[in-house]
Amino acid sequence: MQPKIKYLLYSVILLFIFTSGETVVGAKNRKLPFNVGEKLHFELKWSFIPIGEAVLEVKSPKTINGVQAHHFSMTAKTNGFADTFYKVRDEVDGYTDKAMTHSVLYKKKQHEGSTHRNVVVNFDWKKKQVQYSAAKEKKTTLAVLPGAFDPLSAFYYARLFDPAKHKLIERPITDGKKCVIGRVTVVKREKIKIGKKVYDTYLIMPELKHVGGVFEKSKNAKIKLWITADARRLLVKIESKVIVGSFIGKLVPTGQKK
Repeated sequence: MQPKIKYLLYSVILLFIFTSGETVVGAKNRKLPFNVGEKLHFELKWSFIPIGEAVLEVKSPKTINGVQAHHFSMTAKTNGFADTFYKVRDEVDGYTDKAMTHSVLYKKKQHEGSTHRNVVVNFDWKKKQVQYSAAKEKKTTLAVLPGAFDPLSAFYYARLFDPAKHKLIERPITDGKKCVIGRVTVVKREKIKIGKKVYDTYLIMPELKHVGGVFEKSKNAKIKLWITADARRLLVKIESKVIVGSFIGKLVPTGQKK
C-alpha cells in the first residue's frame, strides 16, 4: 500500500509540472479565468479506496522582491487510514508576476513518510537563472529558458488558453533542478459525470518523457486531466495509470466538502 499511496500523490504533483501554456505570452488584455478565493477540493483514490485529498487555491497577491505577484497554493495529504502506511503532508506555493509571464518564487514543504524537505527556488531574471536551496543540501543555480514557470504556476498559466484553439501546448517549466519544455496534447471534448453533476470538459494529456520513477518504468503510463470547457477551465478530474494500478482524483462539488 505504501508505494501506491506515494505514486498517487506524485501523480497530483506531476500534473502541475507538465500542464503548461504555449508561447511566452502573458495575461495583458486577457480576462483571467481565476480569482482570489478560488478553492478546489479533490478526493484522491487508489482504485476504489479513498486515501487522501488535495486542494488548489488562489490566495491574495504578495510582493516578492519588489514585484507584485499572484499567489497559487496546493496542499496534498493522506487520510487517517493511509497515514498508517505512508503519511503525506505536502504544501506547494507558486508566485508569478501580475502579467503572468514568468514565475518569481517557488516553495515546497515536503513531508512524505520519513522524508522531510523544505525547498525554496528563487528566480533571478536579470541573470536568467534560478537558485535552488533546501536544508542539508548545497545551494545550486540553474540557467532557465525565458518565461519559465514553476510547476504549480504553470497550471494556472495554462488556463489562459482555450483548448478548442490550441491542440498542442508548450511551456518552459522548472523546479529548480532542471528546466524542460512541458508539452500537453488536447485529446477531445467530452462530458463526464462526477457524483450527480455532469461536466462539459476537454481531456488533455501531458507528455511523460521527462518523468522518472514509476512513470518511466511503466510501459503504458498515462496522466489524464479533464478541465471544464467554459471560460474558467477548472480542473475537475485527474487519472493516472502506472504499473502499480490506477489512481483518480475527483473534484468535490461545493457543499459536499467535509
